[in-house]
Amino acid sequence: MTARALLLVDLQNDFCAGGALSVPEGDSTVDVANALIEWCQARDIRIVASQDWHPANHGSFASVQGTEPFTQGTLDGLPQTWWPDHCVQHTEGAELHQLLNKKAIEAVFYKGENPTIDSYSAFFDNGHRQKTALDSWLRERGVSELIVMGLATDYCVKFTTLDALKLGYDVNVITDGCRGVNLQPQDSARAFMEMATEGATLYTLDDWREMQG
Repeated sequence: MTARALLLVDLQNDFCAGGALSVPEGDSTVDVANALIEWCQARDIRIVASQDWHPANHGSFASVQGTEPFTQGTLDGLPQTWWPDHCVQHTEGAELHQLLNKKAIEAVFYKGENPTIDSYSAFFDNGHRQKTALDSWLRERGVSELIVMGLATDYCVKFTTLDALKLGYDVNVITDGCRGVNLQPQDSARAFMEMATEGATLYTLDDWREMQG
């Protein structure tokens, strides 16, 4: 039997309504997450989460760069969008959403702690220079298949999924459990297409539950 894990990507206050970098309809992912958590608990599927966890002086912040949010530049030699300050360590904005069933989460993996480079993926920084502990944790427990959902489709969900595929995991993305920033109108649609092209399987929550039985 393949060991599976549910990976909840960055379901944090700052990415939801009223947050510093709120994703349109971001809150709607929490109900999907809780339904999926309940489904996983009934099947003894492990449940983990990632959290953006930035120092206050993170180099991706527009305020640090003295520039306008959502403009483009370069950070540590990599293309970079300058973001509003968000998910600063030990702030309310960095906390997992208050309506999320946090008690069910077995482990949380922090990313974006290095102020000199951004980290969209839950596995690596954007330059693949450092790994988080997530891959080792999953392998130690024999996990080879992931169910992925969260925020935001076109950044952290996409890069987490692409890295998971490159690391050899089978990846299922629950599309209605994701919402995108959409700096360009079709960014989320393109992200889903890219994930599918690279080998992820896309499901709605209802389709997933029906297929799994």
